Amino acid sequence: MSLELMKAYFMSSAALYMEEKWCVVLGVNLRDLVPKIQVNLQDLAGKSIAIDAYNALYQFLAIIRQSDGTPLKDRAGRVTSHLSGLLYRTSKLVEMGINVTYVFDGPPPVLKKAVLKRRTKTKVEATIKYEKALAEGRIREARTYAQATSRLKNYMELDSKRLLTLMGIPWIQAPSEGEAQAAYITKKGTTNFCASQDYDSLLFGAPNLIRNLTISGRRKLPRKPVYIDVVPEIIELRSVLTKLGITYEQLVDVGILVGTDYNPEGVKGIGPKTALKLVKEHGGLDELLRKSLKDADFPADPHKIKSTFLHPKVTHDYNIEWHDPDIEGVIDFLCREHDFTDERVRKALENMSAGLKEAKSKTTLDSFL
Repeated sequence: MSLELMKAYFMSSAALYMEEKWCVVLGVNLRDLVPKIQVNLQDLAGKSIAIDAYNALYQFLAIIRQSDGTPLKDRAGRVTSHLSGLLYRTSKLVEMGINVTYVFDGPPPVLKKAVLKRRTKTKVEATIKYEKALAEGRIREARTYAQATSRLKNYMELDSKRLLTLMGIPWIQAPSEGEAQAAYITKKGTTNFCASQDYDSLLFGAPNLIRNLTISGRRKLPRKPVYIDVVPEIIELRSVLTKLGITYEQLVDVGILVGTDYNPEGVKGIGPKTALKLVKEHGGLDELLRKSLKDADFPADPHKIKSTFLHPKVTHDYNIEWHDPDIEGVIDFLCREHDFTDERVRKALENMSAGLKEAKSKTTLDSFL
């Protein structure tokens, strides 16, 4: 991976904007309602975090690209952008003393069919615009459109799991939504936080959510020559409920009114603040449906949507163990099979190993004291 591409990844200026513009992995929009605590990655040392794998991989696929929007590929033409992001970002987090676990999606709920169809349409539209911009020599614009065309293919998931195993990083296969599983293991205390860009994690009951974990750096504001820092931010469910003066179930009601992955459009004319006001005035979704919203057009039964958040399909049978990386195994996989640079990969893994060793020494010392 070249220095230029590394910089494009870690200091990307358009990733978050593209995520919002094309609605690739947005989920419910609670941005203006929830209180956030900005932190540095160093503040998370010694903590364990369950990462929504698909969410992270899509970010890597969108961000790590050539100047014309072409993703990184090996000599066989296989996309490797996701592997690059997974290696360098994960090794950096572990080097800093952060224990990460990735959670992969299983089959999506039937209720998600509409949003998946919508995302497919968005990618097709973006692909057309990308090819047109590229043909006309509008390279910067082409790269912007290219970020919205990312598709996670089966071999990418399999390669990601293989790489994580070689790196000694645990991963969990969720029976359905990865966010729901990550929220569950965080509620159980297996991990301290779950990480995703989506606020849906809160609707699944995640007690502590971290955003921007895998894309910290800088971003350019759309249509403005202004850059802002993108830093990790923690959202505590308890603080959200206290600030808003509602219960967890009422928060789910607010999400359903605004729009979730199971009813993308929400209720026409109702934004986050209005949704909060209505839920507090009426006590919840049931009363709203009986009175103010009895004629509202929902693409799916709102009670089923609510049940999906309150009682998601998760596995209780999982095991999380961290191991030292198999450095030569990673080198063989990435450098021999996918044309990564030996020196850069080895350096990342050595730094990761040093971080693991330091973390273990600190844990041993703390236990002794």
